[in-house]
Amino acid sequence: MRKFSYFIILAGILIMLYPKANEWYNDWQQQKLLEEAEQAYSETVPSPSPQSDLRKPYAEVTQLLAEESSADEQAEAAEQPAPEIQLGGKIIGIIQIDKINLKLPVLEGATKANMKHAAAHMKETAAIGEVGNAAIAAHRSRTAGRLFNRLNEVGIGDTISVQTSEQEYQYIVYDISIVEPTDISVLNGHNDDKMLTLITCDPLVNPTHRLIIHAKLS
Repeated sequence: MRKFSYFIILAGILIMLYPKANEWYNDWQQQKLLEEAEQAYSETVPSPSPQSDLRKPYAEVTQLLAEESSADEQAEAAEQPAPEIQLGGKIIGIIQIDKINLKLPVLEGATKANMKHAAAHMKETAAIGEVGNAAIAAHRSRTAGRLFNRLNEVGIGDTISVQTSEQEYQYIVYDISIVEPTDISVLNGHNDDKMLTLITCDPLVNPTHRLIIHAKLS
């Protein structure tokens, strides 16, 4: 009887520790991707061909953001971690925002797998550093400082750095907005400007909109 009681206590401790262990694992995966990106870029990603209709891929991105937020809520309610997803995607850069102590690997393609541990570049948009609007999306994690959790602290005039295999690009934030998930205009370009758009959910809890950060290459 005593052994059974010990077993129950041990099982309870493991259940309580599992969500934290899962969070550590996610952070380890993110750090692993960063180290790979910082060591070297073995391949150069070609610029995507322009597409006139971004409604479908943008809808998919905003849906993924909403799904992850919902998964976080359900996991918290059940005191269980969200299900694991196999890593995927090629590292094309590192995004860094010193003001919020953010440094993330950027994977090509805004897929569920890519956005689990990193920021993701919408391959349908302009390449980083090129003319047009390059869009990068990431989840608004509930964990302080993880992924785009602190993106709301970024302000006009702040610098966003993106390191690729070719060079480091410095973008200056010029516009911040909160929009409906269906507002595709956030991906519009402007003449010959080289733009960067960051996308995440808003508010942090029960998100209904999208937080958009627009920046231009300095």
